[in-house]
Amino acid sequence: MTPTELLPKVKENLILAHDQDNALLLRLIAAAVGYAESYQHVAAGWYEGNSASAATEQAVIMLTSNWYESRDGSTAGFFADSIQASQQVWNTVNTLLRLDRLWGV
Repeated sequence: MTPTELLPKVKENLILAHDQDNALLLRLIAAAVGYAESYQHVAAGWYEGNSASAATEQAVIMLTSNWYESRDGSTAGFFADSIQASQQVWNTVNTLLRLDRLWGV
């Protein structure tokens, strides 16, 4: 699961047809993958050589989309500007990532 592999899926989720923001999206995807790795307690770069579950992939897509839509400083992206909407994105992303989290001590 590399940023380049996820780019088409993120753009589909955003309903984004142009390529003007590809560099920004690739940076956001990389950050979202890094967040997933940290949250799941796997080594940095884990998903470069290992496949991700559908839940983890969807979490990365959702988080990337939220950051892209909120890049102007709003709290919830295109559809709403409310803290509750933004919090729901984080709750959903973390719930999806929790499914593949390594819980060892």
